[in-house]
Amino acid sequence: MKVTAGKRKGMQAVSNERGVIAAAAMDQRGSLKSAIAKDKGIDKNAVTPEMMAEFKGAVVRILTPYASAILLDPEYGLQAAKGRAKNAGLLLAYENSGYDNTRPGRLPDLLDDWSVLRLVAAGADCIKILLYYTPFDPPATNEIKHAWVERIGAECIASDVPFFLEFVGYQENGDEKGIEFAKKKPEIVTKSMEEFSKPQYAVDVLKVEVPVNMNFVAGTRACKGESAYTRDQAKDLFRRAASVAKKPFIYLSAGVSNDIFAETLELTAEAGTNFSGVLCGRATWKEGIPVYAKQGLKALEDWLSTEGVKNIKNVNDRLGAAKPWFSFYGATSAAALAD
Repeated sequence: MKVTAGKRKGMQAVSNERGVIAAAAMDQRGSLKSAIAKDKGIDKNAVTPEMMAEFKGAVVRILTPYASAILLDPEYGLQAAKGRAKNAGLLLAYENSGYDNTRPGRLPDLLDDWSVLRLVAAGADCIKILLYYTPFDPPATNEIKHAWVERIGAECIASDVPFFLEFVGYQENGDEKGIEFAKKKPEIVTKSMEEFSKPQYAVDVLKVEVPVNMNFVAGTRACKGESAYTRDQAKDLFRRAASVAKKPFIYLSAGVSNDIFAETLELTAEAGTNFSGVLCGRATWKEGIPVYAKQGLKALEDWLSTEGVKNIKNVNDRLGAAKPWFSFYGATSAAALAD
């Protein structure tokens, strides 16, 4: 396996000294606006760009000393990116927040006035997109999504920059937090990892959900009632999903609490999967939203400096089982993959 100079440089920029990706995510836009508005008791449209940039800036300044990289959006995050620690690389999101709700299938869209070329010029070490995806959608819907990902992969090849693809499973008009979806989730995650490992997409890192809902794993701290899988079954589902990946993959926190994500990583370690790290957002900083909304920037900074730092360290402490991204290709260093 050979990796081009630009792709290798980008991957090294967002990895730690072990070659593990211990990245923080702060590219939320619509959901962050809604959360701030709710806690402030104001309309979502009253949340200003300045508020968004201020919140993101505080997260970046205070948490990136403990992260190998930060994921931001170019809409509100570019100023914040300048305040990141020197050890932290930069991933920039390329997709619009949300999805097209005028048609079925949660179809994605790209930011109108950005391209991969422009994101790299703005300082991106890597490009990230989010895609809502399920193999159970009609083939015509998924063909649109497949072609869309192929185009972005081609753009990243042209700019010689790593492409991180985040895919999130869903079901239309269903309870995605309930037990029935929990039973479908392993197949959704596994088949998605298999699909986007194919070479035509030119994805460099798969940013994936864990293949189980921890709330339904019997015997875990997260499970408070009925279960969909035993602990051993859950570990087997982790291994099954990992076995189909043909590209390095990292886990996303998917909005769960810090405690649940930490327990998830413990289960991942027990399963022995060859994951290469995490890209963790809300599990680190989401409890700071009401602090900011009700008490302002200084209170948020104080919260981040204590609870936020504790949260990110809690995640980092569970990355001992993560494997360097280059080891996925059988290499002992990034340099060994030189093209």
